[in-house]
Amino acid sequence: MILATLLLVGGGLLDAFPSGPAQPPRAGGDWLLDAREARASAWKSDERTLTLSNGLVARTWRVEPDVACIGFDDLVSDRSLLRAIEPELRAVVDGSEVRAGGLVGQVDRAYLRPADLERLALDPGALHCSAVRLSEVPAPFEWKRVRHAAALPWPPPGKRLTFEFAGPVSVEVHYDLYDGIPLVSKSATVRNRGEREVQLDSLEVERLAFVEAEGTVEPQESWRRPDLHIESDFSFHGMSHVSADVTTRWLPDRAYSTQVSYGLHTPCLLVSTYPNGPGARIAPGVSFESYRVHELVLDGSDRERNGLAQRRMYRTLAPWVTENPLMMHIRDARTEAVKLALDQCAAVGFEMAILSFGSGFDVENRASENLARAKELVTYARERGVELGTYSLLASRAVAPEHDVLDRETLKPGKAYFGNSPCLCSAWGEGYFAQLRSFYSASGMSVLEHDGSYPGDTCASTSHPGHRGFDDSQWAQFERIRGFYGWCRSQGIFLNVPDWYFLNGSNKTGMGYRETNWSLPRAEQLLHARQNIFDGTWTKAPTMGWMFVPLTEYHGGGAAATLEPLHEHLTDYEQHLATNLGAGVQACWRGPRLYDTDATRELVAKWVAWFKRHREVLESDLVHLRRADGRDLDGWLHVNPRGEERALGMLFNPLPVARTKELEIPLYYAGLAATASVQVEEGQATTVTLDERSRARVSVTVPAGGFTWLVFRAP
Repeated sequence: MILATLLLVGGGLLDAFPSGPAQPPRAGGDWLLDAREARASAWKSDERTLTLSNGLVARTWRVEPDVACIGFDDLVSDRSLLRAIEPELRAVVDGSEVRAGGLVGQVDRAYLRPADLERLALDPGALHCSAVRLSEVPAPFEWKRVRHAAALPWPPPGKRLTFEFAGPVSVEVHYDLYDGIPLVSKSATVRNRGEREVQLDSLEVERLAFVEAEGTVEPQESWRRPDLHIESDFSFHGMSHVSADVTTRWLPDRAYSTQVSYGLHTPCLLVSTYPNGPGARIAPGVSFESYRVHELVLDGSDRERNGLAQRRMYRTLAPWVTENPLMMHIRDARTEAVKLALDQCAAVGFEMAILSFGSGFDVENRASENLARAKELVTYARERGVELGTYSLLASRAVAPEHDVLDRETLKPGKAYFGNSPCLCSAWGEGYFAQLRSFYSASGMSVLEHDGSYPGDTCASTSHPGHRGFDDSQWAQFERIRGFYGWCRSQGIFLNVPDWYFLNGSNKTGMGYRETNWSLPRAEQLLHARQNIFDGTWTKAPTMGWMFVPLTEYHGGGAAATLEPLHEHLTDYEQHLATNLGAGVQACWRGPRLYDTDATRELVAKWVAWFKRHREVLESDLVHLRRADGRDLDGWLHVNPRGEERALGMLFNPLPVARTKELEIPLYYAGLAATASVQVEEGQATTVTLDERSRARVSVTVPAGGFTWLVFRAP
């Protein structure tokens, strides 16, 4: 719902804003435990100064003689992050630079003192602010909730502050500040108010002169960065935000002449920009919407705390990542094989099944018989309370020279990220996405594993209908995939995508593993699996990454690497169940069946029931205890400061003998203090005393090659 619009053109830009304090107050408590006080609001501290804050972070602007950001403050750690003024936006339109706002005349870019502001002047070459608006944060697309997920709001509650800069090509700069998290997002709207089409050659969404994290005289190979996590939703390829980031640049600030670095090499200027183009043509009266760059302020350098903050960011901006169904990957798409697998899913409590890669099902098959069989299988699955979907490969294949991406220099295919790849904006690409939408709408399938998703390829073709040439090819292809994933989210279609598309609608990516490791002997697979989960959950919530369990042979390894026949390897099968479900992580349970005997069925059903009984805490945040190394106990701790079960620790013993050990369990992020109730597996609960840092000392015995779990509650 949009708030009353605050809009004034010319002078008195802030007349409609309420008056507030000169210094933004800090919200009380620790926001990672309780963020109810941290509500976003905007106010004027005087007739020329506007603040947007939620008590955790604040951005401040001077609005006369023009709009310029003069403050970016971490209120939790009480420190200023900004040292100099930059324009609110920079772009190139039809070959000419366009700047929005900003002030000029700052002498020393090491700091920005109140007295310095009085000496700054209007930038005569910039667009000037004509209006300021305040509204709720809008949703970029609809999220249709059709399955179990955390009870999180969508769109995320918060406030959007918009500055409008007038001109023939006008600019709106949007700042979104969210409740309960030190997170600011920025985006822009470029509107053509002229009478002819223009081209947006390039666009910097953000440019900030941050306080340097370290000062070093000589050049060095790596530099500390400010305590910030920067991420945009224009990202592709890779199972982590690092590998998928293509918009963030940390650059030296050559105008900062008083920095310690003798050669002015300090990377203290953050620029967020399109890596290519966008090259978009904007017709008269039409607007261009940029990507959103998200700026998460970290209040220190503690890895666990910063990881918890980053995971909170994903659950805020993309709450569908908490959808976490138990999923079987069916390797055989023949009707009777699928029905057998669906019957088994229903019998043990699995919630979803997918016709996996190599199963023989082809979603691109437009024959009426293919659609009819899909409908039959969907109906069969629904009658058993199971969702059904399929796999589709997009990139990393050649379609035809006239449809594949073309290299800029050779004008031939073959130099895409995966070697060959179809252009999403070719005629084939348009038909492919039309077929997926049509098939999913008609069949009722509700899960798509979209492999080899768009990896960011550019294309030099001038004959593809969806882009004009090289300059707009990356942006246009990204818009095609982004629009499709947004549509899937609005239809309630679950998306497994082995790339970083969370902020555009995908549910999961790989937790991070090497597929050939599943050919190792079973005991080594399990050790690697615990390492992969431990490493992958520093920045992913457990529900965001999938793991893998090869029920049948995968990438070789023979009988020593394989769980089938399942009833002959129940100990290893149970270890896989305890590892993945005990981490709140869903695996690709890939094979023709989930059980082969009554004993196997009872084992799987037991662990599924255990997972659902503890689901709330298992799907909450994860705190890292000790990484698996085969030398001692390893494990992790789930924490939920607002749950009935405040924490659940999973501990594994890789040794051939039982291990008894007194462990120090950190319960601060479980919201526990002084004392706690602890229960070992299904045993009798006892009370344990916590130290001043909310750590409990608990003695545990874990059987040889086995595992155990501890549940903590408020006393």
